[in-house]
Amino acid sequence: MRLLLMSDTHLPRRAKRLPDELLERLPDADVVVHAGDWVDLATLDLLQERSRRLIGVYGNNDGPELRARLPEVAQTELAGVRLGVVHETGPARGREGRCAERFPGLDVLVFGHSHIPWDSMAEGRLRLLNPGSPTDRRRQPYCTFMTATIEAGRLTAVELHRLPPRR
Repeated sequence: MRLLLMSDTHLPRRAKRLPDELLERLPDADVVVHAGDWVDLATLDLLQERSRRLIGVYGNNDGPELRARLPEVAQTELAGVRLGVVHETGPARGREGRCAERFPGLDVLVFGHSHIPWDSMAEGRLRLLNPGSPTDRRRQPYCTFMTATIEAGRLTAVELHRLPPRR
């Protein structure tokens, strides 16, 4: 099972549209995950239309229309992997412990908010992933997103993709 992970798209404030490099990967993804801060309904509609399956949550910059259509936290099982999605996890310091305590039944937690890519393990059982942002790099050198694969009930082949600068 192929996953495409993104967060913090902030459209149309930070960019006018999702990058082509990201959009080109949609048909290959079995599941698309968005960890909040969409900002506009058009991006949600686009991803729902083009994705085989979309798992998304709202973020702190998402208004009432998005909050009416998306949960704050999403949890599901994908091919034997218990996956959760949330926008905010708090400060980097202590993140692993807080998330392991808050989400004891998960194998993987995808989060956003900081726009800073993150990949760590909490208590040897919970993989924490932040794909960064494909549209707003903030203080990072690149805009980013992630892909991953689920094989035999395990998350494998997690890859951070750096996007070229926008023209």
